[in-house]
Amino acid sequence: MKTKIWVALIALYIVWGSTYLAIRFAVGTIPPFMSAGLRFLISGIILIVWRRMAGDSMPTKTQWISTAIVGTALLLGGNGLVSWAEQRVPSGIAALMVSTIPLWLVIFEAIRPGGLKPTWRAIIGLLIGFGGVFLLVGPAELGGKSGTQFDTLGVIALLCAAFIWAFGSIYSKHADMPKSSLISTGAEMLTGAVALFIVSAGSREFNGFHFASVTMRSWLGLAFLIFIGSLVGFVSYGWLLQNAPISLVSTYAYVNPVVAVLLGSWFASEPLTPRIIIAAVVIIGSVVFINSGHKIESIKEADESILA
Repeated sequence: MKTKIWVALIALYIVWGSTYLAIRFAVGTIPPFMSAGLRFLISGIILIVWRRMAGDSMPTKTQWISTAIVGTALLLGGNGLVSWAEQRVPSGIAALMVSTIPLWLVIFEAIRPGGLKPTWRAIIGLLIGFGGVFLLVGPAELGGKSGTQFDTLGVIALLCAAFIWAFGSIYSKHADMPKSSLISTGAEMLTGAVALFIVSAGSREFNGFHFASVTMRSWLGLAFLIFIGSLVGFVSYGWLLQNAPISLVSTYAYVNPVVAVLLGSWFASEPLTPRIIIAAVVIIGSVVFINSGHKIESIKEADESILA
């Protein structure tokens, strides 16, 4: 059993850590919201059909509404913005910005009625974490002449993605959702895909687009996101939740950004400067610091969804 757990955990580290690079490849020649819409439409159909054949119940009308709200927040506001931002920002930087989700979760928990108030440990972790973000994307002078500037709109989009993702995750904790987590995920994918296609059409991504112009690298990136990132990743994650301690499973959230930064540097020639390395250590360290102080169920709830 220990061997199976570690095989599944390592697979999760690599699979979800590599999705950021796959997104960058996919949006190279496929418009970002269209790309995300295709990914989650196909993944959602596969998940729903699979779980229905396994005997899981379909969502009720109320549950469809709840999954639509969550799916729109997570997949349009979260993944859609990440896909859009990765046209402008390196995939490794996107992963590091997204890793701030637990920081936003602490804030949302603190301000919602009846939520958990942050401890001093959490407040210190928040200050450290957002200090790491400032170090990562702040003025180039902080890093000296070798400092790397990142696209401002891309950075803002990534911060908004993490913010909206955290909001959707907190909402999902108290919403009427299907009992089957995979049915919930499939329903979120389908409803999120609809929202993504609406935005894609509204932003005129379909104008002048031709499937013949899509490169093989983009098709492979999209196929990886559908069959490996969304399906294999979630099967591994679901199995781990049933067979491994949550404290061990949650370590993927710390490892994935590191994997994403390294893969982006190796396979896409993305910058890997001392400033980026230090900022990564600070941001990930702050999340570890917050999570190690107490059990925070909202982090687990958020991790059951699909930003990567």
